[in-house]
Amino acid sequence: MKPMTPAARAALILVVSTLALPLSAAAQNIAIVNGKAVPKARVDLLLQEAARAGQQVAPEMEAQARDQVVLREIFVQEAERRGMAASPEYKARMELARQSVLIRALFDDHRSKNPVTDAEAQVEYDKFKAQASGTEYRARHILVDSEDEAKRLTAQIKGGASFEELAKTFSKDAGSGQNGGDLDFAKAESYVPEFGSALTKLQKGQMIEVPVKSQFGWHIIRLEETRDAPFPAFEEVKPQLKQRMEQAKMQQFQDALRDKAKTDYKFSQP
Repeated sequence: MKPMTPAARAALILVVSTLALPLSAAAQNIAIVNGKAVPKARVDLLLQEAARAGQQVAPEMEAQARDQVVLREIFVQEAERRGMAASPEYKARMELARQSVLIRALFDDHRSKNPVTDAEAQVEYDKFKAQASGTEYRARHILVDSEDEAKRLTAQIKGGASFEELAKTFSKDAGSGQNGGDLDFAKAESYVPEFGSALTKLQKGQMIEVPVKSQFGWHIIRLEETRDAPFPAFEEVKPQLKQRMEQAKMQQFQDALRDKAKTDYKFSQP
């Protein structure tokens, strides 16, 4: 057999390449519906949307996505055959859909270019931690309706009666009363002013000498112990903190776009 000339070899390569093109293109399609190709990219996009919505994309979902994509093509072709694509309602809905896709792309682009850094999150964390720092008090109290009753119970406690048992019997604060008046740990400012002020003046294990009146009634208060207000570690709250900061950044971006837009429309909210 005569050796192939360079020209013949080039011609053969060209023919093989030309034949391979349809095969390569076909690999990018999952089906042909009434002569129209259905690209695999639609399946990939559908799976991406499912993952974006928080769904677990399992292997079997790809087969379901393929079915959906082909069914959509069948239904769309029928709708187009009936002329529905020319209706005003369809065009209006398509415009809304186009806007939604573009807006989401805009927001995704802004988010990717303006991420919340760990350093920014740390600054925000330190600010919250400083605001939340301070002392927490663990107190017990007995709440009654009258000053006379409060004084009577105070005298009994000073005489050796159990604070806890009297709280269970007489306190009208049912929640703490069942636990012997225990209010657990809380900052003083979380209580009504009269209660909180009296609480901060007590020493550990000390009971107030004179019952305190508030809008709820008369309180007999005993301080059990104090501690520094606990605060979660940065790494524990970083994901939630970053998410909240990202939302704030996005809102600022949207507000800035609205403020600089030239429009005669008056928004109902500032």
